[in-house]
Amino acid sequence: MLKKKKDGEISEPSVKKIQFADQKQEFNKRPTKISRRSLSRSISQSSTDSYSSAASYTDSSDDETSPRDKQQKNSKGNADFCIKNIKQADFGRREIEIAEQEMPALMALRKRAQGEKPLAGAKIVGCTHITAQTAVLMETLSALGAQCRWAACNIYSTQNEVAAALAEGGFSVFAWKGESEDDFWWCIDRCVNVEGWQPNMILDDGGDLTHWIYKKYPNMFKKIKGIVEESVTGVHRLYQLSKAGKLCVPAMNVNDSVTKQKFDNLYCCRESILDGLKRTTDVMFGGKQVVVCGYGEVGKGCCAALKAMGSIVYVTEIDPICALQACMDGFRLVKLNEVIRQVDIVITCTGNKNVVVREYMDRMKNGCIVCNMGHSNTEIDVASLRTPELTWERVRSQVDHVIWPDGKRIVLLAEGRLLNLSCSTVPTFVLSITATTQALALIELYNAPEGRYKQDVYLLPKKMDEYVASLHLPTFDAHLTELSDEQAKYLGLNKNGPFKPNYYRSAAA
Repeated sequence: MLKKKKDGEISEPSVKKIQFADQKQEFNKRPTKISRRSLSRSISQSSTDSYSSAASYTDSSDDETSPRDKQQKNSKGNADFCIKNIKQADFGRREIEIAEQEMPALMALRKRAQGEKPLAGAKIVGCTHITAQTAVLMETLSALGAQCRWAACNIYSTQNEVAAALAEGGFSVFAWKGESEDDFWWCIDRCVNVEGWQPNMILDDGGDLTHWIYKKYPNMFKKIKGIVEESVTGVHRLYQLSKAGKLCVPAMNVNDSVTKQKFDNLYCCRESILDGLKRTTDVMFGGKQVVVCGYGEVGKGCCAALKAMGSIVYVTEIDPICALQACMDGFRLVKLNEVIRQVDIVITCTGNKNVVVREYMDRMKNGCIVCNMGHSNTEIDVASLRTPELTWERVRSQVDHVIWPDGKRIVLLAEGRLLNLSCSTVPTFVLSITATTQALALIELYNAPEGRYKQDVYLLPKKMDEYVASLHLPTFDAHLTELSDEQAKYLGLNKNGPFKPNYYRSAAA
């Protein structure tokens, strides 16, 4: 029972028009070997100013033997893969079957196009998160006729049991949770550098695969028909290559499609930010002061979720348009240095580098949680924390205490890498939307006649966005209203769409 004291107190880039192949209508090293446990350069080219520990983030119960030192075969005798443990395949298969139930559009696409085999002859090399949802995409691409080889785009996000199920199913997968950075590049190289097999399509998430091929095997681009990229980091790299005149094949920018921005980036992060923080820290959100760096679609999703849980949310932003949106959504716009001493949680989601630097972390309160929701690991300056005066203490998988000499500590999640896919899972239904868009983009680029696409970066047409969205509506028993002929004429639209111009991205970009 509580006792009272005497005093009563209680203790954008330019838009290019693209055209579907089956329509006439236009739409607006193996690297130098190093110790696998040593510190090494960051995995992405955009992360060259950041370091990260290469220590494996597996539970103590896991086999610590590196998969590179194991000889594994699937039940058919195939050994063209490198994963944690092929014996986990049955568990992974069950997870894939669960994911299939929440990915209706991808399953519909698989059913509709399987007989036509629009990807027959396609040799796709992919570098994405390897999860149950990605597995559904890979198996769909295979059902449509493609051959696939795959590596992970993040050293912590691979679901080992799913990788095992894919390997058992005959896919050449090179990935496991807790890779070192040397392992990371080795896995990509194993996907690309194989005798008697050369890719003709790239599906990338972050641009590391594209960067590796440019760096190590530039002649491969003579046979590659196109690149499909889904992350803001990877798209930024593609535009840099295009501007420099070094982009040798057409590329599709999936990241800026409405179906990616408005669904994956917004709704996925709105749910997964809470999941990732809860699983790693068991934090209570009510009353906590949180600063979210960046108010793009990812930031909007994070802020909405935290506000709904009772957190006091601050926002930092460089863009006056997004800043005004934050203000009108009820958030206080601040500079990071104005609130850094008082906040309980710091979340980055800008796609930039050095957003949270050592100076800010020195001023944080004891117990402040620091994490990143952007694709790249460059937003938090983790390298600056690897100094002799600071002590690192592992709390649990993906959770570190960084302790200052005076005893103050911050809680760093996933070493500054992507929180939701490193520390939790993401909503499958939302990923179905992005994965379906990726599949359609691959089909279009692969089947497009020579000359339709130049060596440049193209945005997806709204017709494709609307088609992907329509495939998901039956899940909700949703019924679209149809325009009358008179209404369509009044608006100057085709009754069947597209209903938005090609330059439209989203209502709240």
